[in-house]
Amino acid sequence: MHSTREYNFDGLVGPSHNYAGLSFGNVASFSNVKSASNPKQAALQGLAKMRALAARGFAQALLPPQDRPNFRLLRSIGFTGTDAEVLARAYKESPVILACAYSASPMWTANAATVSPSADTQDGRVHFTAANLNNKLHRAFEHAQSARSLRAIFSDDKHFAVHDALPPTPAFGDEGAANHTRLGASHGAPSVELFVYGRVEFDPSAPSPKRYPARQTLEASQAVARLHGLDAKRTVYVQQNPDVIDQGVFHNDVIAVGNGNVLFYHEQAFADEEASLSQLHRAVAATGAQLDALRVDTGQVPIQDAVTSYLFNSQLLTKEGGKMALVIPQECQENRAVSRYLEGLVASGGPIDELIHFDLRQSMRNGGGPACLRLRVALTQTEARAMHQGVIMTETLYHRLVQWVEKHYRDHLEPGDLADPQLALEVHAALEELTIILNLPGLYDL
Repeated sequence: MHSTREYNFDGLVGPSHNYAGLSFGNVASFSNVKSASNPKQAALQGLAKMRALAARGFAQALLPPQDRPNFRLLRSIGFTGTDAEVLARAYKESPVILACAYSASPMWTANAATVSPSADTQDGRVHFTAANLNNKLHRAFEHAQSARSLRAIFSDDKHFAVHDALPPTPAFGDEGAANHTRLGASHGAPSVELFVYGRVEFDPSAPSPKRYPARQTLEASQAVARLHGLDAKRTVYVQQNPDVIDQGVFHNDVIAVGNGNVLFYHEQAFADEEASLSQLHRAVAATGAQLDALRVDTGQVPIQDAVTSYLFNSQLLTKEGGKMALVIPQECQENRAVSRYLEGLVASGGPIDELIHFDLRQSMRNGGGPACLRLRVALTQTEARAMHQGVIMTETLYHRLVQWVEKHYRDHLEPGDLADPQLALEVHAALEELTIILNLPGLYDL
């Protein structure tokens, strides 16, 4: 049990990183629409974060970017001709759809899948279900490559089960680990799996947001729990507060984060805070652990400050000795209310005694912070040995990837550049070389 480690699989930012503002309901993404991006800087910032955490002794790996542009999408909706003609026509007739085909959003690997470690599942394997992300066109095609990548990395079916995405219909809207967390004594102990949903498809009377879409349904969360063979006594479903969804909290990981026995959450996170916390306390206690709920009041950190700073979209990591570090974006220190709150939190003598901050400005402007960038996978020593080793972050891999980024990535990308056929060729060349670096031949259907 104690030999289980939590691996953080960070999304490697792709060469087409751009600000298209495609995600209605994601305030940061929407507010930077059509500004110039710097793919090279975005990738290097992400790699620096991975390297630093690996150097601190945390288990760190990466998920590779997806192939872009998505020519299959463009051709399926009537853009024909050579690749260059497809791009030119799409840019002329629907630049928004072209931007969808070039979306860099697979970098948000918290949305790649939901993961249940072997300690929680009926068959004792680690289960993954690729998220269908069907709420947004630019993300609805990601699940095919996400499943392909996960199967390439976790190919040993003695230890791992990778499920295809749920049916791509609103009833099963599934956004992956961004609405899921585990709470228990340790990564290797049987734990409570918490699913947070935004709406109920088959109950029209259930509360739902009015302004922005609720992307996760209760029905999807229940389906994932069934696929993973979870114990009903250790599975909790809680509704996200519809009012905070309407304030730009598009996923639960923008308003709450859990790790071990700690739930760090905003008082407005859940539709019924008292009932939700009561249910969690009981379920966690039944595993032999005690839930430590760290509540942040609106008076301390207003919702707007939580959203703009991405305070809760931080990584909560267990250090040697049991205390926890909170990995925050630089924006948290630039927001007066959040900075003041965090100073008090670290000084309080509670479970979180350290802040680790990173400059992730490029990814923050695209609507996600440190926790969006990573998929958590708890693995025993045997399971860790059984997975593909080429994606584990080491100093050697870090330096190879920095050289690769410097060689292949642009440092300036405008919306109009997406029409340039040369960009598509650059992305393909970069990804072909990446499969060699990561030793994952056949990863892409290029």
